[in-house]
Amino acid sequence: MGLPTSPTDDNSAWTRTALIAVAAAAAIVTLSMGVRQSFGLMMQPVGSELGISREAFGFAIALQNLLFGVVQPFVGAAADRFGTRPTLIGGSVLYIFGLVLAANATGAHSLGLALGVMVGMALSATTFVVVLSAVGRVVPEAQRSLAFGLVTAGGSLGQFAVVPLAQGLIGAFDWRITLWLLAGLIVFVAALAFGLPGRPRRGEAAPVIEGPALGPALRAAARHPHYWLLNGGFFVCGFHVAFVGTHLPAYLVDGGLSPTVGAWALALIGLFNIAGSWLFGLWGGRHSRTGLLAALYFARAVATTLFLWLPLSPASALVFASVFGFLWLGTVPLTSGAVVSMFGLRQLSTLYGIVFLSHQVGAFIGAWWAGRLFDASGSYDAIWWTSVALALLAAGLSLATREHRAWQPA
Repeated sequence: MGLPTSPTDDNSAWTRTALIAVAAAAAIVTLSMGVRQSFGLMMQPVGSELGISREAFGFAIALQNLLFGVVQPFVGAAADRFGTRPTLIGGSVLYIFGLVLAANATGAHSLGLALGVMVGMALSATTFVVVLSAVGRVVPEAQRSLAFGLVTAGGSLGQFAVVPLAQGLIGAFDWRITLWLLAGLIVFVAALAFGLPGRPRRGEAAPVIEGPALGPALRAAARHPHYWLLNGGFFVCGFHVAFVGTHLPAYLVDGGLSPTVGAWALALIGLFNIAGSWLFGLWGGRHSRTGLLAALYFARAVATTLFLWLPLSPASALVFASVFGFLWLGTVPLTSGAVVSMFGLRQLSTLYGIVFLSHQVGAFIGAWWAGRLFDASGSYDAIWWTSVALALLAAGLSLATREHRAWQPA
């Protein structure tokens, strides 16, 4: 059987447009998130050269995470209105300028402006919310969770591929040249934007996208308690991801391990999340997404507890990274799929953007507070155990969440 000629011919078959869109979206996320995940490797060399504390570096990354989320609903709304391609291209240009400015940073303020403000805003236009919305419009409904998982896995492929590359470049050159070279990778994001669906051509019928208009969708979201429970769980996810991604390499070096182990720990998180994102996306099409989210958060609590109880070694660090990597971004296809179940696809960029904002508020606290506590106490112990407690809280919130439809079709 050949591919259908339109998305409506078969609700389970993939069209050529859908396949190209998923591949392009995954590649975009691979590059954009891969570059972003390499910043944790630069905490110690940047701090040493510029004379800034871990709290100051962590604040730059925290600000990046916060702006990544704060502007996301607005960028999502712009993508819904003006199209995916212009949004991606504009975000790529801003990303490149941010990396170039960071390569020429002279202190905490210029680093914060570059990696915090510029890159943070650019990430909102070059990652999950914008591309998932575009993919959701062309992928059959029965395969949507799987497609979201495949695109999410792209972020982990980037982490696996780009992080060791960045560590090698830092060792061979320095962190400034590395940022220039990473900026060159973001050029490809703008080119890949043309693999995602654009506006319908004149005379071509636009697809019918389910869901309420923006105003009714926002009002329905504000009144829907399960939508806010979903926000709460995703807040914890952001806390975990930012803390581990920013501070794990330094934590391992503090414990006597080499920087190479830290780089490979981040890379393994990315590698195993490829499997995790794909499988959680696949399972999300067959089972309760919120039930899977509860299991995922509980597993994070168990994995972190065992990591803290066992003696620190290269083996324990890499095993923890592998397990945590499997649980890393499996939350994205599950959470975005739950938003679609509640509100439909029509305002997905905007409504998932709001959920993503809660994720990034958690990320701000995870990246910044960890550095602040370390500078005050010389230890990451308090933040690790806080992570365990928050994982258990997120598991409980997810168990209480139901994917009830928040609107009625006209």
